[in-house]
Amino acid sequence: MDWLLLIMSLPTRNATARMRIWRALKQAGCAALRDGVYLLPAGAATQRAFEAQAHEIMVAGGSAHLLPLSINDAAQDAQFRRLFDRADDYVEVKRVLDRLRGKQQRGAPAVLARELMQARKAFEAVAASDYFPGAVREQLQALLDEIAQGIEARMNPHEPHAASGKIKCLDAAAYQGRLWATRKGLWIDRMASAWLIQRFIDREARFKWLAKPAGCPKRALGFDFDGAAFTHVGQRVTFEVLGASFGLEEDDALMRIGSIVHYLDVGGVMPPEAAGLEAVLKGLRESAKNDDALLAAVMPVFDGLYVGFKDEKL
Repeated sequence: MDWLLLIMSLPTRNATARMRIWRALKQAGCAALRDGVYLLPAGAATQRAFEAQAHEIMVAGGSAHLLPLSINDAAQDAQFRRLFDRADDYVEVKRVLDRLRGKQQRGAPAVLARELMQARKAFEAVAASDYFPGAVREQLQALLDEIAQGIEARMNPHEPHAASGKIKCLDAAAYQGRLWATRKGLWIDRMASAWLIQRFIDREARFKWLAKPAGCPKRALGFDFDGAAFTHVGQRVTFEVLGASFGLEEDDALMRIGSIVHYLDVGGVMPPEAAGLEAVLKGLRESAKNDDALLAAVMPVFDGLYVGFKDEKL
């Protein structure tokens, strides 16, 4: 296997630089072979991490040498891999998640949501430097998703359950100028679905925000609640179901947005853009006076994301 070595030295007088660089190396998950000698598995991301710190070291008046290292000896390679065992770090994350799961049915949902966010950040910090992931990471990811769904169910009791069956192919021409209805208090799947409807399905769409799904007008097309015309089907969230229903799945940019929506709504594999989009949407939700204002604010966000993904394909 291929590895990277960073051999460095820093002047003793620059304690601030030493601490800053040490923290950065620790965050990157480096293994210390001895004082001033650090190891990472070879790769584009680890190369960039070492190059960044080598630059910092030089700026601070030290010396840095970045060297590739190939190991052909299986025993030595295994010894190096053991230096990156994250089992102990995951134990603490699991302890936090077990406590959170134990009180998720009796604690205040808003408080639980904040604790879950902190636990997710702790998990992601460990996972970011887990260069040889195994079953433990998968189990904790599943546990995180399970707890998140439980808390979401308490915060949003009308969140839809996945239906079974096939998704019908529909002609958007028959769905123009319609009234579309979903639950008020918009979040990711409903935000993104409303954007998809207005931009790609029904440009004259009007929206109604429901206090309860039972209040959906008969003439309206409901989405993202049990019994709605468009809701979760199988493993797909409402945004993905709408895309499949109206033949939009060949648009790679929409599918990338769909993967982000899926992760933020029900969990799974985290796309790199998910955390940033979540932060932006939470900020807009906090500052919006009502759901109409919120939708108006998030439309340009999804527009920009779509154009950005489209440009990457050019």
